[in-house]
Amino acid sequence: MSRRASFKQADAARALRAAVAAGLKPHGYSIAPDGSIRVEFGETAQTGNSFDAIIGGRR
Repeated sequence: MSRRASFKQADAARALRAAVAAGLKPHGYSIAPDGSIRVEFGETAQTGNSFDAIIGGRR
């Protein structure tokens, strides 16, 4: 039986801070069972629609 790797919330926060310090814009992260942290980059899902852009994003 294999033991799951342990991690701390501070580890994930450190990885995200490092990405931001490098000038990147992370939009999420995932933690694998072995404890490795994967920071995800790319476009975030857009909310709203084109009409929101026309009226200035008011809801």
